[in-house]
Amino acid sequence: MNQKTEVLSLSRPVYIVGGAAIVGPKEKKGPLGDDFDKALEHLGPAKDSWENSEIEMTVEAVTTALNKAKISAEDLDLFCGGDLLNQICAANFTARKLKTPFLGLYNACATMAEGLLVCAAMIGSGLFQRGAVSASSHNATSERQYRFPTELGVQRPMTAQWTVTGAGAMVLDVESKENCPYISGGVIGRVVDLGVKDPNAMGAAMAPAAFDTIQRYFTYNGAYQPDDFDLILTGDLGSHGHSILLELCKREGIATGPQFQDSGMWIYSNKQDVHAGGSGAGCSASVWSTHLLHEIRKGKYKRILLVGTGALLSPITIQQGNSIPSIAHAVVVETGEVKPC
Repeated sequence: MNQKTEVLSLSRPVYIVGGAAIVGPKEKKGPLGDDFDKALEHLGPAKDSWENSEIEMTVEAVTTALNKAKISAEDLDLFCGGDLLNQICAANFTARKLKTPFLGLYNACATMAEGLLVCAAMIGSGLFQRGAVSASSHNATSERQYRFPTELGVQRPMTAQWTVTGAGAMVLDVESKENCPYISGGVIGRVVDLGVKDPNAMGAAMAPAAFDTIQRYFTYNGAYQPDDFDLILTGDLGSHGHSILLELCKREGIATGPQFQDSGMWIYSNKQDVHAGGSGAGCSASVWSTHLLHEIRKGKYKRILLVGTGALLSPITIQQGNSIPSIAHAVVVETGEVKPC
C-alpha cells in the first residue's frame, strides 16, 4: 500500500470463486429473495436459542459457498469471519467446525468488507492460495443485545433500520474459475465521528465514514472517477444515511449518479415496513455474496466499488452518553481482463 495515497492495490488479482447466503423469512420475502440460497421458515430459534440459529446459518453459508466453488474446507488456508454477537460467537463456532486457520474480525456492519480486504491482501501477497470470508447478523439477537428486548415492543423512529437476519460467505482464490470477478484493491477505512448519539439513526452516523472512504479513493487512486464505476454500493446506510452521503458528496464536488446504491435499500421492499431499510453485518454479506455476484456474472456490472459501513457502538457507550464512531472499508471488484499493477 502506498502510504501517500492510502489506496490498496493488490499485486495480483484475487478471484471470488463462490458465494452463498442463508437468510430469514423477512429477507426471503424481499425483492432479492429468489437470489438467496436458503431461508429460515421462521425467525424463532433453531434448537434452543437465536444465537445457535445464527451459528447454524453461518456454518451453512460457508459450506454452501465452498460447495459452489468445489473446494473443501481442508483446502482452505484461511477463514476470516465476524458477526454482531458478543465475542463474535457465530464466526468462532463456525471456525471450530471448519478446523481452518482463523482470523476473527469485528467492524460491526463493515465486517464483510474488512474480511474481504484482509483475506484478499493475504492471498494477493502470495501468503495463501485460498480463503473464505463470512459475516452474519440475526434480528432477534442484535435487537436484544444492542437495543431493547423484542418483547418490549418499543416504538421505532423512521430513521431506524431493520437488522437483517442473514449470513453471507465468499470464497477467494488466486486461481480463476469460469466467469468469476476479482478483487483488485480497496481502501482501509478510518474511524470517523461527527457526534451522532442516536442509535436509531445509525445511517446518519455511518454516512460521514462512507464519504471519507469514497473521497479518499477517488482523490488518490490515480485512475478512476465515479463515472468509471457501474456500481458504488454501500453496505447499510439505509435511505436516511444514503441521502446524507449524497449530500456530502455534492458539497465536496464528487459527482453522484444512479450508480450510487445501498445494500440496505435493496434487501427489503417499501411494503415491508422496515422504515429506513436494512442493517446488520449480514446485510451487505448476504446481498454481496448472492445477488451482486449473480448480476456480475450476467454482465450487468463490470467494475464495482463496495463500501462496507459500520457503526462502532455498544450499549454501554450509548448509555454513557458517547457519540457513535463509524468506519467504512472499500473493496474494488472487477471483471474482464486483469490490468497490470
